[in-house]
Amino acid sequence: MKRRTFLQLPLVVAVEAGGDYVYANQAFTRSEAFPMQQQSNTLPKLVAGVRIPDSAIVREATELARSASDPYLFHHAVRTFLFGALVGRGLRLSFDDELFYLACIMHDLGLTNQYAGSLPFELQGAETAKKFLAERGYPPDRTAIVWDGIAMHASMIGHFKRPEIMLVGEGAGADVLGPDASQISKSQIDEVLRAFPRLHFKQAFLHTCADVVRKYPAGATRSFMRDVGERYVPTFQPKNFCDLVFSAPFTE
Repeated sequence: MKRRTFLQLPLVVAVEAGGDYVYANQAFTRSEAFPMQQQSNTLPKLVAGVRIPDSAIVREATELARSASDPYLFHHAVRTFLFGALVGRGLRLSFDDELFYLACIMHDLGLTNQYAGSLPFELQGAETAKKFLAERGYPPDRTAIVWDGIAMHASMIGHFKRPEIMLVGEGAGADVLGPDASQISKSQIDEVLRAFPRLHFKQAFLHTCADVVRKYPAGATRSFMRDVGERYVPTFQPKNFCDLVFSAPFTE
């Protein structure tokens, strides 16, 4: 499964050189990586058969994510919910759509200028979401599920947790590397992308990650098994996350 490959790779994904960015011998400036993008302030109620929840806390979390994120990253957060819900439906899973949406819409806050920090981005985002929910009196037991969904979305651990947690990683993986055709149809993918366009996601996402790594290198954690392989196994040639992103079945 593509998500399993995604979860076994390091977060560090791009190289910065002299203020410009380099990928596959192609250099371009930050302004080119983050073109001006517009987005509507109103979310549709239904996309690809998935109903987007509309409680007060959902609306507040949506505005938090929208205000902190570049438009491409906000669209990714919503698509994570939509693709994850479709995966859950395909697997016949029952889940609390409010909890799942809250985890999805806030899962990448740790990659934003406002909330990035020295912790790994997924923990940075989980802590931000926890503080946000606590300040609004959200039940601690439900907040803990949202925290887990965000903190574990880049880890295989999340795959073994309850659906509201597991599906965050499934949805994010589907959007980054491409959905599993056995779980999500092309017509569903097309409808999701019409509602929430990718907005040059591949380049923008990689450069956002590179920015965070450059500013907070201690948060760019890697599996110890990768370290051992690189140091002691000459034939070990791990795949690079950047190549997988650019080979995903999307044009941008």
